[in-house]
Amino acid sequence: MERTIAGKIVAVNEEGYMTDFSQWDEKVGEALAAEANLTLSPRHWEVIKYLQNEHKNQVALSIRRVGKSGVVDIKEFYALFPNAPLKTATKVAGIPKPASCI
Repeated sequence: MERTIAGKIVAVNEEGYMTDFSQWDEKVGEALAAEANLTLSPRHWEVIKYLQNEHKNQVALSIRRVGKSGVVDIKEFYALFPNAPLKTATKVAGIPKPASCI
């Protein structure tokens, strides 16, 4: 599937997660954040870059792993990305939904 995000046509799956990370850029990330009712702060960007780096290194992401990363604790992660932080953050970051998310 494809959809237009921030004026770009990008490949997404049925849940709206991007399937080709090379199509992601910060404008796409900002547009995805806006869809989740988020305005990205520098702190959000730090977490997004961490998640993208872990994805590039093929590290399996989970709430617990993110909370123990030293980048963000779980309480702040929930404050930055309310409701479903790992699902929301990975979608904004342009990476697949982690297997640990149902």
